Amino acid sequence: MPTVDIDPDELRDLTGREEKGDEELKEDLFGLGLEFEGRTEDGAFELEFAPDRLDRLSVEGVARSLRYQYGDARGVHVPSTNNADWTIEVDESVPDERPYVTGAVIRDVDLDEESLESLIQLQEKLHATMGRKRAKGAIGIHDLTMLKGSPATEGNPTIEYVGLEPDEDTFVPLDSDQEMTPAEVLEEHQTGQTYADLVSEYERYPAIYDDLGLFSFPPVINGRRTEVSTDSRDLFVEMTGTDQWTIDKMLNIVCYALAGRGATLEEVNVEYPDHEIVRPDLSTKTKTVAHDRIETILGIDLDPEEVIDLAERSGLEAEREESEDGDLVYEVTVPPYRVDVLHPLDVIDDLGRAYGFNDLEPRYPDVGTVGGRHERSRLERSVREQLVGLGFEDLLNFHMINEAENYERLDIEPGTDVYGAGEPATIKEPYSEDFTMLRTWVTPSLLMVLERNTHRAYPQDLAEIGFTAEVDESENTGVAERRRVGAVLASHEAGYEDAKARLQALCRRFDVDLETPPTEHPTFISGRTASVVIDGEEVGVIGEVHPKVLVEHDLEVPIAGFEFDLAALR
Repeated sequence: MPTVDIDPDELRDLTGREEKGDEELKEDLFGLGLEFEGRTEDGAFELEFAPDRLDRLSVEGVARSLRYQYGDARGVHVPSTNNADWTIEVDESVPDERPYVTGAVIRDVDLDEESLESLIQLQEKLHATMGRKRAKGAIGIHDLTMLKGSPATEGNPTIEYVGLEPDEDTFVPLDSDQEMTPAEVLEEHQTGQTYADLVSEYERYPAIYDDLGLFSFPPVINGRRTEVSTDSRDLFVEMTGTDQWTIDKMLNIVCYALAGRGATLEEVNVEYPDHEIVRPDLSTKTKTVAHDRIETILGIDLDPEEVIDLAERSGLEAEREESEDGDLVYEVTVPPYRVDVLHPLDVIDDLGRAYGFNDLEPRYPDVGTVGGRHERSRLERSVREQLVGLGFEDLLNFHMINEAENYERLDIEPGTDVYGAGEPATIKEPYSEDFTMLRTWVTPSLLMVLERNTHRAYPQDLAEIGFTAEVDESENTGVAERRRVGAVLASHEAGYEDAKARLQALCRRFDVDLETPPTEHPTFISGRTASVVIDGEEVGVIGEVHPKVLVEHDLEVPIAGFEFDLAALR
């Protein structure tokens, strides 16, 4: 899970609760769903947070949530904005791969070392999550006093978002003293090398100009001329990306964080070739939530006034309405910085947290029986016990993964007929580039664990009974969900025979017939790979992992493994 570093003294200052001790603060933060993971070298809290609450990526956002929790703030707050004094003009030469831009002017911000570090952390955390490592959205923050806008037709100073040839112009990037072209930045600058893949295939590179010349090369790096320091008082925030909604929401989170420190927000005109918009877009949205559903999900009886109170203590606002069927519903207003509220259940989750999940009284459900273990669960438990008895360490990995880890690093092509290469069930709007799909097989997760534990002693024998999914139009949902058994043996002596011996022992325990006819699979060595056939049905694969795959995962010992469908052992 992602973490954010928060200075407890700064948190006390921003919440106005100087009397709060560290332990009490930790309890309050836990009530928000922020778990204390330890302290940094500077004494800051390292907090693990739910990746849906991106507004809590900064101390300002966490402090805002605490003020609602304490009752010091209520309802939806939308900061006022001054009329636009600056314009971003989007030229037709902008690369088609990155056509969108947004921006805001921030005035009268008081930056010290702590607040500047918080702003930089917010920028980088948004890049890593919602911005998908800058691929979907990238943030540039500039000292406004160092910009000179070209005169516009209506008198507003104007900067221009354009596309330029890789060697067409030069500027001095951050952390450098020499003039470079964008192409040279990608080849010679450390930051440029890190993010070169984002733009290296473009025919023209994204660039932002003021009247003095090039000052930003998004999404790679800003120019040194407009670098922000503790002496900066007025800021220009620009964001470019592949999706207007994403960068607009990222901008809202940054604007709210800076407004939380007393800064004044100012609009910016964005002029596209065919239309014009004004940003930041601080409009609210509404969700309709039924009273009966709130009580059913939370398991408590609530008066309408209590629901309205809980909503206001969550930073929302609720108005009583009557549905067409005569039922009591609420029109819930959601603030602009909340990118996570997509469904009425998200609202109910907020209401439950405001009520206090620890204050909910557990009770038996109103049914005539007490639940028992499902047949599949009993099978999983039995297989897991047998795997542990065979010397494997039991694992539980994330079900979500990305295409590179699931396919590319194991040398398989999605949609082919080899085991594990099924068509992926992808996430439409993933919060992180690391988790973009549901895994189609377990072996990639096991190799990722081995990759992260090369510092530990061998042998490392790992096993997992895990969830997998792949697109299957024959299913009612369009997705086939399966539980699979995966195991790997990593040691200097690991080989096909060792993996097969363990698999044979497992199959004997469940009284099924095992056959292993030779097969080919790109993840495994040719001639050392076989299909797993149980009771006459092909259900998996076994073999020695190919050296190409080992090198890709920085593994220096042989690895053998197998994977098959759990249902075959029934």
